[in-house]
Amino acid sequence: MTRLRAPAAAGRCPRPATVPSPGASRRDGDKADGDATRVARLRQWHRTHRLAFDAAVAVVAFVAILCGAVAGPHGSHGTHLPRFAARELTATTVVLAALACGALVLRRRLPRTVLAATGALTIVELVAQSNDPRAPVAGAAVIALFTVASHTDRPTTWRIGALTCVVLTAAAMFFGHRAWYAQENLAIFAWTGMAAAAGDAVRSRRAYVDAIRERAERAERTREEEARRQVAEERLRIARELHDVVAHHIALVNVQAGVASHVMDNRPDQAKQALAHVREASRSALEELRATVGLLRQSDDPKAPTEPAPGLGVLDQLVDGFVRAGLPVALELPPGPQPALPASVDLTAYRVVQEALTNVHKHAGDGASAAVRIVRTEGALTVTVQDDGRGAGAHASGEGAVPEGGGGHGLIGMRERVQALRGTVVTGPRAAGGFQVRVTLPLGGARTGGTT
Repeated sequence: MTRLRAPAAAGRCPRPATVPSPGASRRDGDKADGDATRVARLRQWHRTHRLAFDAAVAVVAFVAILCGAVAGPHGSHGTHLPRFAARELTATTVVLAALACGALVLRRRLPRTVLAATGALTIVELVAQSNDPRAPVAGAAVIALFTVASHTDRPTTWRIGALTCVVLTAAAMFFGHRAWYAQENLAIFAWTGMAAAAGDAVRSRRAYVDAIRERAERAERTREEEARRQVAEERLRIARELHDVVAHHIALVNVQAGVASHVMDNRPDQAKQALAHVREASRSALEELRATVGLLRQSDDPKAPTEPAPGLGVLDQLVDGFVRAGLPVALELPPGPQPALPASVDLTAYRVVQEALTNVHKHAGDGASAAVRIVRTEGALTVTVQDDGRGAGAHASGEGAVPEGGGGHGLIGMRERVQALRGTVVTGPRAAGGFQVRVTLPLGGARTGGTT
């Protein structure tokens, strides 16, 4: 009878992987934050207490020099560990070490002077103790050379470093009783060379960090200036939009309200018609104001409009409003269907016609008529608005003129709009009478999105 055996590993469960507990991760993060905080505090203390730090370095160097003066090169039984109290500490070494380490306190203020002083004291030690190959005072000269290298440029570092290496090594070889290639002489050469290289590396690192910090600060200033510039441009653009909307519709409301008041008693039907025009103009003004103010919504609001006003596609409605207000307007558009205009050009052209007709209605007087002509070529859109100047009122919409009731910003805003698109504006009186506004808007490089 055959027996079926289950696989040996069938009943075994896989060994769960070791996952660090949230508490351990939190402790590791707190430890890292604590280490970073301590390092930051140490750096801050070093920046604010430089003299105290240099004094501490001088004390540590003095202790190290005295230890090096009494330590032997090898321990007992041929071990390679140093053995203390193997040599006698002389008064000359103590005095020279105290002078050299005392000079290190001023190593940041007078780096070259401190290097010269410590180098001279090292040579004095080599001459005074010519029978003893030790030169522990050279450690102070090594620290002074490192300071000079970290606070000067690279050519000066290599000149001073090479001079220090050559002078101290030559003095050790000349005044010592051992061979010129003894390890004590080579040690002086090696330590001074490494001090110059390390100081130059620290200086390069500091310059690199300062350059990065400066670029970051300059980039931050540039971003802030760019943000302020964009805010100013946006405020100016919204101010132009509000001016165009208010000036156009309020002018129509004012004229129609005056007509209604004048004919209220004698011709009530005409007064009602004028009041209907007032109502329509005010409703249009409210709608455009709502669209313009809607631009101030949050950018993530899906209901926020992308364009505050229509373009030339609704130019007929604009002209009809002026015609109903009593201003005859002849409109000439390019024949046939036209390609879509860039959105910025479309809006600017509409606003130019609106502002020009509003000026004609306000300043040309009763009985005046206007003509709007729009010509499109491959590279530009030309908008021309003319009036015959036959009205009873004086025309004051020329450049630099002051309309009734104070100075206006219509032509100024028109020029700002056109210049923002690198277009041209020509305004002035006509030879046959009246006034003309001629605007040319380039079509190249603008965003498409409007219609004609």
